[in-house]
Amino acid sequence: MEYKDYYATLGVAKTASEDEIKKAYRKLVRKYHPDVSKEADADARTKELNEAYGVLGDPEKRAAYDSLGSGQYRAGQEFRPPPDWAGGFEGSSAEDFFADLFAHVGGQRGRHQGFRMRGEDLHAVLPISLQDAYNGAQREISLGSQRTLKVSIPRGVTAGQQLRLGGQGQAGMHGAEAGDLYLEVAFQADDRYRVEGRDVYQKVPIPPWLAALGGERDVTTPSGRVTVTVPPDSQGGRKLRLKGRGIPAANSSGAAGDLYLILDIFAPPADTPERRALYEQMQREIGG
Repeated sequence: MEYKDYYATLGVAKTASEDEIKKAYRKLVRKYHPDVSKEADADARTKELNEAYGVLGDPEKRAAYDSLGSGQYRAGQEFRPPPDWAGGFEGSSAEDFFADLFAHVGGQRGRHQGFRMRGEDLHAVLPISLQDAYNGAQREISLGSQRTLKVSIPRGVTAGQQLRLGGQGQAGMHGAEAGDLYLEVAFQADDRYRVEGRDVYQKVPIPPWLAALGGERDVTTPSGRVTVTVPPDSQGGRKLRLKGRGIPAANSSGAAGDLYLILDIFAPPADTPERRALYEQMQREIGG
């Protein structure tokens, strides 16, 4: 059988701390999540990452794995179980052997069919729109193997927040409970907005005369249409703060973020004789 190097799978050293292993796993699982990755082998890589973290993320399983003499093998090399496993190991593949090993973590050797072990937790990325964070939503996600789950996205979620789906992780062994599924919220790319925590920044295009003279402007925001007043003599990049119009609070004790409208002055094209004459007049009278 071929040896599986879980440290290489996660790209960490064998001396890596628990925190380093967790960070490496989360970074890679976000990169290869089928919903956001363009890699052809995203599904297979995600499965490998979950398997590796399921071992190295558990102190007891990691110790059992290290006891195999991981420093002696490289990924893909011919692997032979230790001599004291010869009598109890009945499988023919690395998957069989490692499953057999981890079923007996805690000093249990040989086959004890009654040993119960809780299933591993799974982690995945959940891309959502900014409007989903404002309003809440119901989504269906696919976990492969024709497995589909309905997910409730609560109003007020923020990027990086994790949603826990109890019992939706890996199945347990010998009747033990399944692990949980953790979905990390990530906002889909949208050129209209920039999000920092609960604060939202939105560019608002305005013509030069509105910037110079001031006046009202209707703006469609993530929470609906609003009318804002542009102060006279506004420059490009000026921020208009709409308090409480950012991502809503997740609960009654929290505070909503703010919405910042960033003025972006644009110049209409001089594509008609009349418009060109107006620009020439401005040049004569205003200069610059």
